[in-house]
Amino acid sequence: MRTIPLPQYRKQATALLLLSLLCILPRVSFGHAFPDHAEPKVGSTVSTALRSVRIWFDGNLEPVFSTIVVHDANGGRVDSGDGRVDPSDPTLLEVSLPPLRPGTYRVLWNVAARDGHRTQGEFTFTVR
Repeated sequence: MRTIPLPQYRKQATALLLLSLLCILPRVSFGHAFPDHAEPKVGSTVSTALRSVRIWFDGNLEPVFSTIVVHDANGGRVDSGDGRVDPSDPTLLEVSLPPLRPGTYRVLWNVAARDGHRTQGEFTFTVR
């Protein structure tokens, strides 16, 4: 049986530890929920009447800690105040809209993934 000298053993143990950490880190980084796509699309101009703003995320959201609001160009809130995570699709955050006047609108979202990690962001769209 061949014995491994102590310095070589330490190199192998260190390499194994680093490899183990690399395998674990991707799982940890997926704890945050990030937007996948939205309706209306980020930065888009729409000419049809919108009934809602919808954002799909890459992971399940915690409904109690996830919010979405829509503001007009003057900073006034224009959504219907019913922002929610869709009960049948825990990756979908949505809010209803009344008829909107032409202008630019800002969507602000703040979500918590099921593991508690929070992310937030915003985007605009324009109604023609």
